[in-house]
Amino acid sequence: MKLVVQIPCLNEEATLPLVLATIPEKIPNVDEIVIVVIDDGSTDKTIEVAKKLGVKHFVHHSKTQYLARSFHDGVNYALKIGADIVVNTDGDNQYPQERIGDLVQPIIEGKADIVIADRQTQKIAEFSGTKKFLQRFGSAVVNKAAGTNLPDAVSGFRAYSRESLMRINTVTRFSYTTETIIQAGQKHLAIASLPIVTNAKTRESRLFKSIQQMVFKQGVTIIRAFIMYRPHIVFGTLGYILLALGLVPFIRYLYFVLVDHAGGGHLQSLVLGSVLLTGAFMCLVMNIIADLIRINRILIEDNLEHSKRMRFDNK
Repeated sequence: MKLVVQIPCLNEEATLPLVLATIPEKIPNVDEIVIVVIDDGSTDKTIEVAKKLGVKHFVHHSKTQYLARSFHDGVNYALKIGADIVVNTDGDNQYPQERIGDLVQPIIEGKADIVIADRQTQKIAEFSGTKKFLQRFGSAVVNKAAGTNLPDAVSGFRAYSRESLMRINTVTRFSYTTETIIQAGQKHLAIASLPIVTNAKTRESRLFKSIQQMVFKQGVTIIRAFIMYRPHIVFGTLGYILLALGLVPFIRYLYFVLVDHAGGGHLQSLVLGSVLLTGAFMCLVMNIIADLIRINRILIEDNLEHSKRMRFDNK
C-alpha cells in the first residue's frame, strides 16, 4: 500500500523542515511513503530546502493558484504515481504530522473513505472567541449541507482513500475543504474524525486576510455546493413560502369583496399578492432548471470518474 503525503507550500522555507522532520518514516500496513511538495508560486527557497531534505516529488505552479488548485493538482499527481491513500497537511507546521499513522488507520481498516482531523478548536489558545464561534458555526453549516456529523469540518489535515478521490471533484479554486466534504456527504462516502492537538502557531493565515473575508468566501462555497447537489431544498422551499405568502393578500382581497363589498379599496392586496406569486413562480422554475443542471452534473461526474479510472488505474 502506497501513502502519499502532499504538502501545499507558499514561501515555507522556515517551517517546511519542521513538517518534513515529523512525517513518519514507517506506518503499519503501509509499504511505501512518498512526500510530494506542491509549490504554489513560492519566491523563497522552499524548493531548495525540500530538495536538501530529500524530497524527490514536486508539483510546480509558476504563479500562485491558491489552496484548492494546489490540492487538485497534488491529488492528480498522487494518483498518477499510484497512491492508495493521500494525506494533506500544511507547510506551516500547524498539524502534528506524527499523527499521520493514526489518521490513515480507519482507511486501511476499511472503516472510512475519508478521515478529518479534529483540531479541537475550542481548546486552541490563540483562537479568539469570535474565531472559535465561527469555526463551530461553520462546521455546523457544512454538516447540515453534507448530512455529516464532523466536529471540525474545515480542518485541512485529512486523509483520502484512492476510491474517494476518484469520486470527488473540486470546482472552487479558493479552499477545497468544505466543498469536498459536502460532495463526500452527498455521495454517501464514509467519513471519520480523529481528535488531534495542533502545533504552536508559526504565522498568520495566508488564505484569509480577515475573518470577514473567511466568512464570506466560505459562505459562498457552502451555498454554491449545497445548491449544486440539493437545489430543491433552496428554490423549492423558497418558492412554496412565497406561494403561501402570496395567497394571503388574495384571500384578504376576497374577504373585503365578499364580506365588506369594498374590494376596490384594497387593490394593494392584489398588487402585493401578484408580486409574491410571481416570485414563487420564478423560484419554482429555477428549481426545475437547477435540478436539470444537478442531473447533468451527476452525468458529467460519472464521466469524470470513468476518465480518472482510465487515466490513473493502470498503476
